[in-house]
Amino acid sequence: MKRLIAAAFGAAMLVMSPDASDAAALVAKVDISSQTMTVIHNGKIAYRWPVSTARSGKWTPRGTWSAKWLSRYHKSSLYNNAPMPYSIFFNGNYAIHGTNQISGLGRPASAGCVRLHPEHAAVLFGLTQQVGKNNMRVVIQN
Repeated sequence: MKRLIAAAFGAAMLVMSPDASDAAALVAKVDISSQTMTVIHNGKIAYRWPVSTARSGKWTPRGTWSAKWLSRYHKSSLYNNAPMPYSIFFNGNYAIHGTNQISGLGRPASAGCVRLHPEHAAVLFGLTQQVGKNNMRVVIQN
């Protein structure tokens, strides 16, 4: 009986507690189907930008993460030193970063990362520095 009560209590807490991404000061929500990012800062939509996620044959992971590390002038060690300015790494080698291939924004074109216009990437990078990595969430869905 105690186990049943504990399980019911645990389930109720999960349903009633806010989503971890909702509690973050900064959320970058990426919608794969529309190739857009919505930036939510302190609970309000601050920006909506076109992005590029994985092209055919590649994969952009889905889920929710906090920012793990930042790299202002990053170059890819996997893809011929490709420039990845304002990188926000969230899952292993996956990052949100600026791209010099801005004509591809709004459609799948990357090897798996989330590409942004460099000016937008700079804004997101600065906001992440401002709130701290632990207070930033990356949510990738659809």
